[in-house]
Amino acid sequence: MTHSFINKLDVVGRDVDKQKIIEILMRPDDKNLSVIPIVGIGGMGKTTLAKLVYNDDSVKEQFELRLWVCVPEDFDFKKTIDEIIKATGQSLSNLNSQQSQTFLRDTIKDKKFLLVLDDVWSNDRSRWEELKALLTEGASESKIIVTTRFTEVASIMGTHPTHNLKGLYHEDSMALFKKWAFNQKEKQSRSDLLDIGNDIVKKCQGVPLLVKTLGSLLYTKGEERYWAYIRDSEIWKLVEEKNDILPVLKLSYDHLPSHLKRCFATFSLFPRGYEILSTEFVWLWMALGLISSSREKVASEEVDVEYIKELWKRSLIQEVEESESVLTFKVHDLVHSLAMIVAQNDSSVVGLDTVEISEGARYISFSSSSLEGISNFDGVPPFMRKPTSKRLRAIKFQFNIDDGVITREFARTCISKCNHLRYLDLPCGSFEELPSSICNLKQLRSLLLSENKQLKKLPDTICELQSLLHLLLNRCSKLDDLPKNMKRLVSLRHICVTTKQKSLQECGIQYLENLQYLGLVGCQNLQVLFEGTCQLTRLRELEIEDCGRPISLPFVELIALEYLNIGNCKLILTKGNNSIFFPNLRTLAISMFEQVMELLQCFNKSSCALESFSVYDCPSFITVPEWLSNHTRLRIIRLIQCPNLSSMPQEIKSLIALKELRVEHCGELSERCQPTTGEDWPKIAHIPRIQLDLIPVQWTED
Repeated sequence: MTHSFINKLDVVGRDVDKQKIIEILMRPDDKNLSVIPIVGIGGMGKTTLAKLVYNDDSVKEQFELRLWVCVPEDFDFKKTIDEIIKATGQSLSNLNSQQSQTFLRDTIKDKKFLLVLDDVWSNDRSRWEELKALLTEGASESKIIVTTRFTEVASIMGTHPTHNLKGLYHEDSMALFKKWAFNQKEKQSRSDLLDIGNDIVKKCQGVPLLVKTLGSLLYTKGEERYWAYIRDSEIWKLVEEKNDILPVLKLSYDHLPSHLKRCFATFSLFPRGYEILSTEFVWLWMALGLISSSREKVASEEVDVEYIKELWKRSLIQEVEESESVLTFKVHDLVHSLAMIVAQNDSSVVGLDTVEISEGARYISFSSSSLEGISNFDGVPPFMRKPTSKRLRAIKFQFNIDDGVITREFARTCISKCNHLRYLDLPCGSFEELPSSICNLKQLRSLLLSENKQLKKLPDTICELQSLLHLLLNRCSKLDDLPKNMKRLVSLRHICVTTKQKSLQECGIQYLENLQYLGLVGCQNLQVLFEGTCQLTRLRELEIEDCGRPISLPFVELIALEYLNIGNCKLILTKGNNSIFFPNLRTLAISMFEQVMELLQCFNKSSCALESFSVYDCPSFITVPEWLSNHTRLRIIRLIQCPNLSSMPQEIKSLIALKELRVEHCGELSERCQPTTGEDWPKIAHIPRIQLDLIPVQWTED
C-alpha cells in the first residue's frame, strides 16, 4: 500500500495548501470525528500534500495515534479495517469480520487519532457509514484526511469544505522541471533548451506528475529537435479537449526500450496503489521470457535493480526503497492505468466468477480474494473451462486469499488445461496433493505454492520440470518429505521450503549447481541441511527462520554467499564454524537469535565486503563487534530491539561510507546516541541519515 514517508526536498509549491490543512486539524472542533477531503485530478499531488501534513511536527504532537491507509479500490469493508489495524503496527491474520471490528474499536478507543484514507475511489455511502460508526470510538476531535479524485466522494465523506488542490504556479513547476531535466551543468546553461522547457511546462498546467515525468524523459536528451518534438506533439490537444493526461504520460512509455516496454506492461497484473516487492516482478519477467537470455545469466537481484531503477529514472515508478537485498516501490494509479491500456491485448484482471476472457489473453491475475458475494462457485472459475484458457502463460493472485478458494479441482484444472503455463501462483489452497500431471507443464518456470497449509505431498513428477527457476513451498506446514530426485531440477535458482523432514540430504538440494537462493522457514524438525558433498557454489542468499531444532549447516562450502538472514532458530556452531570465510558476504541480518554473540565471533575473519549489518530483537546482543570497522564498504547499520547494548565502538567513526544508522529501543545505546548530548554522538555524527527510536534526528540525502 502507499506509505507515509516523504522526502520534503522533492516537493515544491505546496506550503500554502499544507498550512491550510494543518489549520483545520489544529482548530478546536465540536465534532467527535471530522473529515477533511482533498480533491484533485490524478497526478496533482494529493497524496504528497497529505504526507506533508501527516509528517509535520505540530501534527505529530496534536494526535496520540497517526494512521496511514491506502483504501482498496472497491472500499471493501473488511480489507479496509484490516489495513487500519496494520497501520497501528499490528498485523493479525485469520480474524473474521466481527473480530477485526472489535479489535479496531479497542485499539482506537478514547485515543485522539489522525487517519489518512488515501486514494478513495468508491462512492458507496453505506460502506463509509459502517466504517465511520467504528471510528467514532476514538476520542473527540479525532480527524480524518481523505484524498480522492471525485467531488462526489468528498461530499459523501467530508464534514469540512473540500480542499480543491490546484495546479502548481508556473515558477514552482519550472523549479520542479529543472530538477528532473537539467541536472547537468552544461544543459543548465543552454537557453535554447530552457526556452522550450518553459513552453512544455506551460502545457503541463501545473500537474506535478506530468512535469516530473516529462523532465525525466528529457533528462538524457540534449538535442533541441527532440525537445521541440515533445513540445509540439499533437497529444497536447487531447489533454486540452478531454482533460486527460494519460496521452502525455504515454510519451514516456513510447520512448522506453522494447524490453522495458514489455516489463512495464506487467504492472497491469498487480493491484492499483499497492507497495510492490521487486522480486515479484523479476520472477514474472524471467518466467515470461521478458529478460533477454543474455541477461538471465546475471543474478536476478542485479537484473531487478537495473530494470527497476531505469523505470524509476523515467518516473514510471515512485517511492523506491531498498531494504536488505529487496527493492520496494509504488506505481502511481495513473501510470497503472497506462499499463492497463498498453497491456489490454494480452493481459486481463479477472474474478473468481469471470465467465470468459478474450482470445488474446495470455496473462491473468485474480482480483478476488474470497468467495464472498460469489454464488454457484463449483471450485473452478467458469472461464477456466473454456478453450481460451489453454493459451494462458501466467496465472497469479493480486491479494492474500482466503483458505478454500483454491480447491483441488481448481489446481487440477490449471495444470490440465493450461499446458503452456510459465508462471503459476496457487497460494493458500485446500488441496492435499499436487496432481502428478504437473510434469506436463514443460515450460513452467515459476511455481508458487506458498501457504498451502493442507499440502502433504509433492509428486515425484515435479522433478521433471527442467525449466523450473523458482519454487515456493514456504508455510506449507503439513508437507512431509520432499521428492528424492530434486537434483534433476537443473535450472532451479530459488527455493523456499517448509517441511517436516529432519534432513534434506536425501532430496538432493545440495547438488543444485544453479541454486542462488535457499530459504528454510518453519522447518520445526530439521536438524541437518545436508552432509558430505555440496555443490551449491553459486548460492548467494540463505535464509533460515522459525526452525525449532538446532541445525547443522555446511557454512564452509558456501563460498559465494552474499546475503545471510538467521531468525528465530538455533545453529550447531562447532569449532569448524570458526573458520567461516565469506569473501562475498554483503548483507548480514540476525533476529531473535540467542547465539548472536557466538555467531558473530565466527565472522571475525570474513572478507571485508559487508554493506548492510542488522540485528533485530536480540536481548543477548550486548556488544557491537569491533571487526565491523574493518568493513569499509558498510552503508547501513540497523540495531532494533536490542535492550542490552550499551555503546558504539569508537571505530564506527572511521566508516566513512556509512549512509544510514537506525537504533530503535536499544536501552542505554539509544540514550548515548542522542544528538549533541549523547556520549556516542561524536562517533556517529558523520552519518547522513540517523533514526533513533523511529524519529529521524539527522536525515539528509546523498
